[in-house]
Amino acid sequence: MSKTKVLICGATGFVGRNMVEQLSRHANLEVHAVRFNRPEYKCANVIWHQADLRNPADIERVIKGVDIIIQAAATTSGAKDIVSRPYIHVTDNAVMNSYLFRAAFEHKVKHVLFFSCTVMYPTSDKLLKETDFDANQPLHPRYFGVGNTKIYIEKMCEFFAGISDTKFTAIRHSNIYGPHDKFDLERSHFFGATITKVMTAKDKISVWGTGEEERDLLHADDLVDFVERAIEKQKDKYRLYNCGLGKAYSVKDVVNMIVKTSGKDLKIEHDLSQPTIKTSLALDCSLAEKELGWKPKIDLDDGIKTTIDWWKENIDPETLKLKQAA
Repeated sequence: MSKTKVLICGATGFVGRNMVEQLSRHANLEVHAVRFNRPEYKCANVIWHQADLRNPADIERVIKGVDIIIQAAATTSGAKDIVSRPYIHVTDNAVMNSYLFRAAFEHKVKHVLFFSCTVMYPTSDKLLKETDFDANQPLHPRYFGVGNTKIYIEKMCEFFAGISDTKFTAIRHSNIYGPHDKFDLERSHFFGATITKVMTAKDKISVWGTGEEERDLLHADDLVDFVERAIEKQKDKYRLYNCGLGKAYSVKDVVNMIVKTSGKDLKIEHDLSQPTIKTSLALDCSLAEKELGWKPKIDLDDGIKTTIDWWKENIDPETLKLKQAA
């Protein structure tokens, strides 16, 4: 019986690596991992490719014979770059996905899964459904570039699904955390940065902003489970799904939970000179539950504990790199 050939783009990134490490355990899948400028890592049953996905010739080289594409490649950053360099989210991401989706169409790939985001949603105290995005309402100025780029790529998914036999899934996932997160303080989002600050602190930590922002946080294992279910059970040619925990936690509360779980006695200070993007968001994922049978399994308390345990085992506290790569 032939295996299903899966191409995981962005395989050295946070989400991509979790996809590679878990999907490569499936005996019925032949996993091909695409990297750009970072080195490959050891993982059994994985075939590696180097490619610049902004280059159509490179895409042509890696896409031949592929059944499923998991598109986790993107230019990403934390709140600092969203404020100071918002343009970096727009150009490369629009270009690479345009070329990749066209190639998927031309090569008759069976299924493409694209990771979107949730910054297009308004701040809200209620759970937000996929239909709660209103294109006539302006996005938060700091999210204008990244939000509209993601919306454009979602529409490309819908367009190509409508003119081909390729199935497309656009995944509006909430803030992802877990193993292989960005734990350095320059590139990380608040969760990974907070884990590193807590684990390396002696007596106090400094948190950007007021901590009033409320986030929906999803463990990477639950995101992998979502992808597996979408591949197996999605029936429609194009589907847009929310994928989150379904609860909103303030940054302040998450920081306190991480400090408590670490067992350290630390003073928490707030650096009010740093950016605070005041939003409140939690996702209604009832569509994914109804159509895919998916629900998150890992609550935030357990997720924080397992992430801290993983950090202790795998991250060098001096270099903040993986111990085997330090």
